[in-house]
Amino acid sequence: MYSDPVADYLTRVRNAQQAKHRIVSIPASNLKKEITKVLFDKGYIQNYKFEDDNKQGIIKIALKYDAITKLPAIEKIIRVSKPGLRKYSSATTIPRVINGLGIAIVSTSKGVMTDKEAKRLNVGGEVLCYVY
Repeated sequence: MYSDPVADYLTRVRNAQQAKHRIVSIPASNLKKEITKVLFDKGYIQNYKFEDDNKQGIIKIALKYDAITKLPAIEKIIRVSKPGLRKYSSATTIPRVINGLGIAIVSTSKGVMTDKEAKRLNVGGEVLCYVY
C-alpha cells in the first residue's frame, strides 16, 4: 500500500517512459483523472482512456515520444507538494517552471489546472507537480 497516490502516478509514468513503453496502466482516482486530462491538453501524452474494472477503475495512458529521436515528450515530472509537506501558492506566487516553458499542475477550488490558467483565473491552490 502506498500513502501518496499522486507520487505513485508520476512514478509509473516516469518509469514507463524510461523503459520506452507505449502504454502505462494506473489505478484511477478523480485527482489522477484530472491530472491526466491536463497532461493530454498540454500535449505531454498522446492519448488516454478511463476503464471501469468494477473496483476503482484504471487509467490507460498512451505515452508520447518524438518521431525521430525517440525521446519522451515529458523530460521531467517532479512531485512538489507531498503528504508530509504540502505546498500552497496564492495566484500571485504560483511558480513558473523553466521560465514558462514547462507547466506546474495546481489543484485549486475551481479544479485541477496549469499554473497559467490559475493565474488567469486569479486562484491559488496546492502545487501538485512540475512537468517539462
